[in-house]
Amino acid sequence: MNFRPRKKEEPEINLIPFIDVLLVILIFLMLTTTYSKFTELQLKLPVADADAQRDYPKELIVAVSSDGRYSIKGVPVAGRSVEAVALALSQAATAGKDSVVIISADAAASHQSVITVMEAARRSGLVQITFATQSSAQAGAR
Repeated sequence: MNFRPRKKEEPEINLIPFIDVLLVILIFLMLTTTYSKFTELQLKLPVADADAQRDYPKELIVAVSSDGRYSIKGVPVAGRSVEAVALALSQAATAGKDSVVIISADAAASHQSVITVMEAARRSGLVQITFATQSSAQAGAR
């Protein structure tokens, strides 16, 4: 019989599964946390009288009225056809093909009137088109 004391084996703790679980929890918390601005400063910005409207050479503002009339940079377009609008766009494009067409259509304007402006811009070679909108706060103030 062997009565010598045996060496006790130290229990081994495997930390890899524990680290995996912590990383999953960390990723979950990062994805579900909403970030707030707790230290945001309350500022009152200075007020200045601005010019009525600055003229940007690359912008072509095309206004579409509710009855289908067009005006480009405040100048009424004679005619309502695609060709008439395309000719007026070509003449008003001072920056050439780099001009940006901003369609400012009335909310009651027909869909066809807006498509006519888009087709005229395409025929004129103006590919940068955007739409002007107003925020709901501005609409409520009127």
